Amino acid sequence: MKKMLMWMMAFAALSVNALRAQNIAGDWQGTVKSDVGAARRVVLHITKHESCDLTAMVFRMDQLPDGFGVNGLTVRGSELRFSVDPLHITFDGKLSADGSIIKGTWTEGKPLPFEFQRATNKTVWRHPPTETLSFIPVERNVRLEVVDWGGTGRPVILLAGLGNTAHIYDNFAPKLTSIYHVYGITRRGFGESSSPAATEENYSADRLADDDLEVIAALKLDRPVLAGHSIAGEELSSIGSRYPKKIAGLIYLDAGFSQSLWDASTGDPQIDANDVQRELNQLAIAGGTPEQRKHVVQELLQTSLPLLEKDLQEQMKDFQAVPDLPATTNTAWASRTLWPAAQAVIQGMQKYTDIRCPVLAIFAVPHNIGPNADAAVKARDLAETTAHANLFANRIPGVRVVRISNASHDIFVSNEVDVLREIDTFIAKLP
Repeated sequence: MKKMLMWMMAFAALSVNALRAQNIAGDWQGTVKSDVGAARRVVLHITKHESCDLTAMVFRMDQLPDGFGVNGLTVRGSELRFSVDPLHITFDGKLSADGSIIKGTWTEGKPLPFEFQRATNKTVWRHPPTETLSFIPVERNVRLEVVDWGGTGRPVILLAGLGNTAHIYDNFAPKLTSIYHVYGITRRGFGESSSPAATEENYSADRLADDDLEVIAALKLDRPVLAGHSIAGEELSSIGSRYPKKIAGLIYLDAGFSQSLWDASTGDPQIDANDVQRELNQLAIAGGTPEQRKHVVQELLQTSLPLLEKDLQEQMKDFQAVPDLPATTNTAWASRTLWPAAQAVIQGMQKYTDIRCPVLAIFAVPHNIGPNADAAVKARDLAETTAHANLFANRIPGVRVVRISNASHDIFVSNEVDVLREIDTFIAKLP
């Protein structure tokens, strides 16, 4: 449902099934044009080794700078096929007679016509250069990639969605530098940042937020504005709940779901399951007084288990009403993520209920999920996004809630002009 490509993380070329075929080594590029969200530029880099084996990488130029290893690349005559398993992508194409085009079908949820064109070193798409790239230590043996796009004025820090790096903002951030000094942080476990063991302790929402605070301190920034997309909302809420005086304001870019502001009325099976698991772990560990263990059991029986049961009952209603209903908007990443660091982030989600600083929350209400989506899926998305937008409006004093109809989850891409305008309006009013 959502275009949450944030949890897709892999940066090593994989061996492929190579055949001695036409010379297809080099760079190929094309644009995926779907009816949902913005068009996506894709570069396919094929390498031919001395053994004549072929390896390949796929790069999404408007999202991640990281490459994804291609699986199962086969070339038979003029026909070419490959898959990118972490992204659930397949491509079937045919090389033109002059060797300049590979035309075929790109399947990513739904099949779409797609054409790769051979690129040269001069014409191949590359990410725009950044002003400064640095690595800042935030914990022993943990350094984070920090991008500085430059600019002057109030500092603004951009946080990416799950699986993405700071470079997802390479096209967006420069549009802010005429007024602000803009930075981006790649969270631990992704991109070029350090990847400590994928445990809940290492990737809890509070731990990730503490990393951001370490970067702020290292850069000596005075009360910056933090803007975060998708899962990054939990980092914003962690800081806004615990250290509101260290920042000037928070901007949620379609990030205002249960990981950012929790309420029993909206619930979240993943977050409530996390609570149950933590409490079961406490009981499984020897130690603690009988009174402490009794308190944990009471919390399980009286609060945590009933909340999780309510969530699961709601899900069962969905399954019964619409067979094979896709994951809900606020937990879609939970069903798709396969990578240890991303799983650890999900398992480390916490509950935030008291955000005490200026907030701008921009929601896609509803999301653009395509004209062919089931009516029940569209209705569910509208109900969920409306509920979360209303929760922000009712629970956070002085919040500005903006609802953009039929925007993609990557709202800063699909509705860039609207988002830039709202950011400027919000920051201009900050003390």
